[in-house]
Amino acid sequence: MFLLPVYPYADYLILALLACGAVALDHCLGEPRRWHPLVGFGRLASGLSRWLNPANAQPRPAQRLIGLLAWLVAVLPLTYVAWLLAQMRFGWLLHGYLLYFALGHNSLRLHALAVYSALQNNDIKQAQLAASYMVSRDQEAIEPVSATLESVLENGSDSVFAALFWFLIAGGPGALLYRLANTLDAMWGYKTSQYFYFGWAAARLDDVLNYIPARLTALTYALLGNTRKALHAWRTQANLWDSPNAGPVMSAGAGALNVALGGRARYHGVWHERPPLGSDTAPGLQDIPRALRLVSAGLYSWLAIALVIALIMAAVRYA
Repeated sequence: MFLLPVYPYADYLILALLACGAVALDHCLGEPRRWHPLVGFGRLASGLSRWLNPANAQPRPAQRLIGLLAWLVAVLPLTYVAWLLAQMRFGWLLHGYLLYFALGHNSLRLHALAVYSALQNNDIKQAQLAASYMVSRDQEAIEPVSATLESVLENGSDSVFAALFWFLIAGGPGALLYRLANTLDAMWGYKTSQYFYFGWAAARLDDVLNYIPARLTALTYALLGNTRKALHAWRTQANLWDSPNAGPVMSAGAGALNVALGGRARYHGVWHERPPLGSDTAPGLQDIPRALRLVSAGLYSWLAIALVIALIMAAVRYA
């Protein structure tokens, strides 16, 4: 674990408390509006892509190796620097900041509430525009409520629970590595002619890093929502979804909310028939705050469990 040796008996308790502090910072401040670290990282990733995978490059299997090397160059040096800084005397503060940087709970809430507010004012066009910031579908074809619910459930896993999971496993550098890997998947992990091979490593490594967190998220949704329907949807629908991690999360989340998600969606001018998720009940406007409450309840539950485990570990060590 990437923790200071000066805290050999209470390191996990400190980590759990730092997690609470990072969540509080995210709640109060949200994402940095200026000088966001991911902006610089995005430029780095775009530069690597232009250099190693130019738009006129012919798709070929060898680009898988090139994409893997690009991933290693983008992610590992920054993670290593973060680990070195965390070893300094006051490096424990960096752990909390890195989780704050990796979390997207407040940002997710604000984006979803923007859709909710527009729909309350019967402004469908504004709701579609707000939803387009959350999903990659064609704006004019977005169904705002279902698109927002799907984004809240899936991004709850990606930008909240997975980041917290890797923080509790490997401290701030672990949360940083995950967030950078997840960002590269969002930038390179497309099955287009340009990224089909080059983005293969980014997509697969993100799948690996998200495998356990996604299933813990699905379980969290199930336990905090309609448990019977969530578990049934997870068991019967998750494998029908293209993504091995989004399937369990979104099916369990739709079941927990007792709403129907999935179905037709248009991407880049092409309609896709996606498997149905959840129940047969059409989602309504009030399901958006319900979904946000589900994610928030899950986050606070994880923090409470982490604190309990930390206190038990500390008690055992001092006994």
